[in-house]
Amino acid sequence: MSFQVGIIPVTAFQQNCALVWDDETKQGAVIDPGGDVPVIMSQINKLGLSITDIFLTHGHIDHAGGATELAGQLGVRITGPGIEDEFLLDGLAEQGRSYGIIARNCAPDSWLKPGDTIHLGGQEFEVRHCPGHTPGHMVFLNRLMNFGIVGDVLFRGSIGRTDFGDYGNHEQLIASIERELLVLPDEFSFLCGHGPGSTIGQERKTNPFLQG
Repeated sequence: MSFQVGIIPVTAFQQNCALVWDDETKQGAVIDPGGDVPVIMSQINKLGLSITDIFLTHGHIDHAGGATELAGQLGVRITGPGIEDEFLLDGLAEQGRSYGIIARNCAPDSWLKPGDTIHLGGQEFEVRHCPGHTPGHMVFLNRLMNFGIVGDVLFRGSIGRTDFGDYGNHEQLIASIERELLVLPDEFSFLCGHGPGSTIGQERKTNPFLQG
């Protein structure tokens, strides 16, 4: 298969910015460019990729803080997340100042909706809405390959934070995971927003937040 995924940990948050591409055509996309744009550009050039799109899973600074700058350098569109995260993207510069990070607000060219289909590395991915960490969080699933990109919804041995004032919601996040992710087969593997990936089966059996 020509489908390829590369991970670039970016910013002090060590967020997993993903490059996804078709190894035959070298066309690809960037998912969640949270910052360190020169590092991302260097990897794109090293691999000889032609980037056609930037996709965002959600609006937090460590996932979207570099999107506007990267889109400008590449001349590509930004798509996603859900419109419910617009308030977060409108506040990226302010978020950045509180963390000592230079970031620009982001106005996506289009928003994602549940049931949309996007193309990553020559493959079709279904977009599913998984609120709780943020209200507009989306995940990207390919059931034929049993592979997905889930942002900060589910991690190896953990789940996304929900202690964000008036918009984080633990019960909603658990419901999202049960509705959209735990219905997938055990062998379904996923890339998450931070740290190592996992499989649905592993998390179903051992993740302490999903027991009982």
